[in-house]
Amino acid sequence: MESDLVKPRILVTRRWPEAVEQELAKVYDVTFNASDTPLDQQTLAAAMGEYDVLAPTVSDRIDADVIKAGDRVKLIANYGVGFDHIALDAAHERGIAVTNTPGVLTDSTADLTMALLLMAVRRGGEGERELRSGQWTGWRPTHMLGTSLHGKVLGLVGFGRIGQATACRARAFGMKIAYYGRHPVSHKTACDLDAHYYSDFHKLLRAAHVVSLHVPGGAETRHMIDAAAIQSMRKGAYLVNTARGEVVDHDALAEALRNGHLSGAGLDVYPEEPQIPEALLGLENVVLLPHLGSATHEAREAMGRKVIANIHAWTKGQHLPDQVA
Repeated sequence: MESDLVKPRILVTRRWPEAVEQELAKVYDVTFNASDTPLDQQTLAAAMGEYDVLAPTVSDRIDADVIKAGDRVKLIANYGVGFDHIALDAAHERGIAVTNTPGVLTDSTADLTMALLLMAVRRGGEGERELRSGQWTGWRPTHMLGTSLHGKVLGLVGFGRIGQATACRARAFGMKIAYYGRHPVSHKTACDLDAHYYSDFHKLLRAAHVVSLHVPGGAETRHMIDAAAIQSMRKGAYLVNTARGEVVDHDALAEALRNGHLSGAGLDVYPEEPQIPEALLGLENVVLLPHLGSATHEAREAMGRKVIANIHAWTKGQHLPDQVA
């Protein structure tokens, strides 16, 4: 807890937008990762005994060995919504609170989901590569034909904040909305979706022209989109993933893109970032982005302020607004 004489020591594992770094440094004794490269496990483990608060990102693996390496850290204030990279059980055993930053990156991630969807169905990545390589020979009626979104079914796997925000955007393109989840959503969304709920995952996959993933990572969802799930998708469908990389079996996805069962895919996340599954790199019909879901000035600053709010609450012994463990 905060002392009148000693400021809590905080380690921020990656660089934040300058404005929120300055806000944090005004109040606390903060160490920033000046190189902005991922810290190794040894450095993270050492930090557990040297700091009061650890502020990691999705690029840091805060496993049980790291958590048990020291007894000083009492708050892991994660910069991001997902927390499957943090061993929550180990944190709980050590009396360490864990927080995240929900809500503030909904719009930016939904925007990027639509960008990937549009690039995939209209072959935007292929078109740009052709043009930049000097291979474009001019307009012609049969050149690089894509698919219209109007009247097509968008199947959302997971229907939380980001899934619903994506649905609202897709509705404006004339798409029909369907979703899969454990339970139907009872509350109204910000737009009139007229969304159809599927309790059966594979029925949702069969119904959708575009499948978009909006589920958390972890053991329960690992390879949720495997070879069997992909075979359930209608021939010529598209897959979009802005959730977590491990949700998709990328070897199975690559095979479906090669053999034409799927027309295309748009991916922003990968299981072992920054490595990209080799099977995807040579395929023209997949759009690959470098984890840009929340990459707007507005979202990244808001995420930092969420972290700061959780740290402020912790130092004052107050309820943590975004506690997950």
